[in-house]
Amino acid sequence: MPVKQAEFFVSNSDPAKCPPPDRPEYAFIGRSNVGKSSLINMLTGRSSLAKTSGKPGKTQLINHFIIDNEWYLVDLPGYGYAQVGKAEREKFAALIDGYLTSRPNLLCIFVLVDSRIDPQRIDLDFMTNLGERGLPFVIVFTKTEKLSQLKLQAALDQYRATLLQTWEETPTMFVTSAVTAAGREDILGFIRPLNVDYRAAKK
Repeated sequence: MPVKQAEFFVSNSDPAKCPPPDRPEYAFIGRSNVGKSSLINMLTGRSSLAKTSGKPGKTQLINHFIIDNEWYLVDLPGYGYAQVGKAEREKFAALIDGYLTSRPNLLCIFVLVDSRIDPQRIDLDFMTNLGERGLPFVIVFTKTEKLSQLKLQAALDQYRATLLQTWEETPTMFVTSAVTAAGREDILGFIRPLNVDYRAAKK
């Protein structure tokens, strides 16, 4: 079932000023230029909901979108963008950390990784940090249309093997493409029962 309505709700630079935690919430994050805005637009069926750019590091605020008036999709700043100064990187890190640890309605974090690139230490460390804090997350492989099926499978196998060097089991993984819409129903199908459980728990 596709998203019927997706609208921008609010942007801010202070986690304390995020909307009241009255709806389930899902955050999308990854290294700069991983294709996050394109993925969000693909999932919601809105070609310009999240602003895309060829310039990495464009997202610098916490952006809330309200979906079907039921849940929030949150576009977070990318991490690991080397073209900004240390102070800016630390500011973004503090913003992201403050958000992730202060939202009781945050049901899952979608960590985006470029399927064409070998496992990167910055991504692995970010996931380890989430795991150590008990923050639920899944992995979303982007730009898969740029790989043959054989190379894509090899990339997924390599990622699993890398994770299993330090994890007892691998997180849930989604294979996506903003170009072909691959993975849209898988991700939305993952979110829907979480929303149902959240509403049931609130009654």
